[in-house]
Amino acid sequence: MNRAYRLTTTAALAAALVAGAAATASAAAPAPAPTVSATKAPAPKPALTAQPSTGTVAAWQEFRVSGKATDLKPGTRVTLQQKQGTKWVSLPASVTTNKNSAYSMRVKLGIKGKNALRVAGGGAISPEFTVTVR
Repeated sequence: MNRAYRLTTTAALAAALVAGAAATASAAAPAPAPTVSATKAPAPKPALTAQPSTGTVAAWQEFRVSGKATDLKPGTRVTLQQKQGTKWVSLPASVTTNKNSAYSMRVKLGIKGKNALRVAGGGAISPEFTVTVR
């Protein structure tokens, strides 16, 4: 009986040790880190301004369109566009922005009447403006 008693006691102690070790291991396991979503600030949206030097010109008379780019790299190419019907057509008037992100281009128009114009470049488009050709 002494032998049976020792065997039972040893088994009980072994079970207690295993249970205690498992409890200690689960308590020692690090809690899962809370998930923090890295929310990046949205990239600034590029923008262009455009201003003609005059509102009325004679056919093929030169005038200037100037403006400033924001959130665009200096050296970005900007192009003058003209609305022809329902489409915007790029004209052969384009320049690159300077180190201050400003630009100024010389323009000549031959289509008489009100011309809807805008400047586009670097993913940005300026508000529409008009120049009347007489």
